[in-house]
Amino acid sequence: MNLFHRLLCRSSSWERTSSTRVVPWALENVDLGAASVEIGPGYGANVRALLARTNALTGVEIDPVLAARLRERRGEVMTVLDGDGADMPLPTARFDSVGCFTMLHHVPTPEYQDALFADALRVLRPGGVFAGSDGLDSTAFRLIHLGDTCVPVPPEGAAERLTDVGFTDVRIDTDATKFRFRARRPA
Repeated sequence: MNLFHRLLCRSSSWERTSSTRVVPWALENVDLGAASVEIGPGYGANVRALLARTNALTGVEIDPVLAARLRERRGEVMTVLDGDGADMPLPTARFDSVGCFTMLHHVPTPEYQDALFADALRVLRPGGVFAGSDGLDSTAFRLIHLGDTCVPVPPEGAAERLTDVGFTDVRIDTDATKFRFRARRPA
């Protein structure tokens, strides 16, 4: 992430925005169940909001520095694992839900994003939900990400991509700047 992005993502302002706007919108009418995974928790902006919706939270973070920081700051309330969202160090069919919020565009290729979707499916119990949100592509979005990996997921193709890896009951919603998705592992 570029310097601006790092400063924003670790700010109390972003944590407040994420917990009061991003996560509630992304998870509207979504039951996370007892055991949930967040792919790419970064600085931990979503931890409080997610723990209000689930009993046990596991974060899988690819950046070892961010994982260590999150483990130090929030390790008493969640499990933090160093790992790749496309190859999570987690057992198959163990979790009720998997989420990712404002991070899919940091996954470097559409194929890698699809691998992340497939691994989310793998770790979900039958009937489990994969849900989250990401930003929509725009000039302003691209400017914020100068010097970053920025591969936005086009929402108009997201349902097909999620279905192709095995999800059912896929739903995509958009607003002016972001989209949310929900999908289920078949029962």
